[in-house]
Amino acid sequence: MPTAKLSQITLISHYLCPYVQRAIIALTEQRIEFKRIDIDLANKPAWFKKLSPLGKVPALLIDEKTVLFESNVIVEYINDISGSSLLATDPLARARERAWIEFASATLNNIGQLYNAKTEVEYLHAYSLLESKWCALEKNLSGSTFFNGEHFSLVDAAFAPVFRYFDAFENFSEFKFLSLCTQTASWRKNLALRPSVKTAVAADYIGLLTAFVIKRNSYLGSLANNYQLKLR
Repeated sequence: MPTAKLSQITLISHYLCPYVQRAIIALTEQRIEFKRIDIDLANKPAWFKKLSPLGKVPALLIDEKTVLFESNVIVEYINDISGSSLLATDPLARARERAWIEFASATLNNIGQLYNAKTEVEYLHAYSLLESKWCALEKNLSGSTFFNGEHFSLVDAAFAPVFRYFDAFENFSEFKFLSLCTQTASWRKNLALRPSVKTAVAADYIGLLTAFVIKRNSYLGSLANNYQLKLR
């Protein structure tokens, strides 16, 4: 990492990390300039190990001596310094939004179970957990453009990376709940069109994610590999 004095905040990231996407979406929505440095999580540089106590991305360098870690902390800091809030001002509404952000994190854990499942039985178990999550979302959506109506919030920033996984997964496996939960499907479509969501990943994200899944040597990885072979 360059040793020159930081002139703006710097986000240490990985090109596939959904938690990094949350931070980028928040930074973009709040129009905060930042520098991004992608690292290889399989071969973490020494300077990063010194910066991040947990060794995870994202990490946000505020200046040469100050670093924040954990995505929710980073996103709320971004929100606090922006001058405008992507969280509700009412305490109860704000707590509710934070609860759904945690729900998004739990959903990401289920997605990890899905692409790491070694057998079809394990895969179907993870599938059922995700289906339950989608059903819960469906019951709590109003059918508006975003989670809270027409106002984009940090809840939307948390769920956009969740939904993006299925842009790749749908190519090589079927997820009936994606279409059956119609309000969630509409929300997913609206988020995919949001400029901050589009630019949170590279143009080759789908290919990179597919390659990542294939390398997992999992049930979903075998489906992804078969899909790639058919394209050749």
